[in-house]
Amino acid sequence: MIYNKLVRDRIPEIIADSGKKPVISKLNKQEYTEAARTKLSEELSEYTNARNDEEAVEELADLMELIYALSSIHGASPEKLEQVRKTKADNRGGFRERIYLKEVTE
Repeated sequence: MIYNKLVRDRIPEIIADSGKKPVISKLNKQEYTEAARTKLSEELSEYTNARNDEEAVEELADLMELIYALSSIHGASPEKLEQVRKTKADNRGGFRERIYLKEVTE
């Protein structure tokens, strides 16, 4: 079966342990960035289509892992990413209040 997608680091080992042979390659930075962005979209779609809270949380964990990987590509640690998130939340708020902007009038 052909996959042609970014996978978690231990997936080749898990495949090999099942008696199958994974065929892999290492991506350069540009290829990795593109593959991670594609994978992020895939995981977001899986989250959007989750049928229950358990599936949703699993997909959110995958999204977080990819967000950490992508932030690293851009030179930011998880701690730096959290600092930026907190600053934005302090300045502009978060999304906890469930505010839905319908319109702005003059």
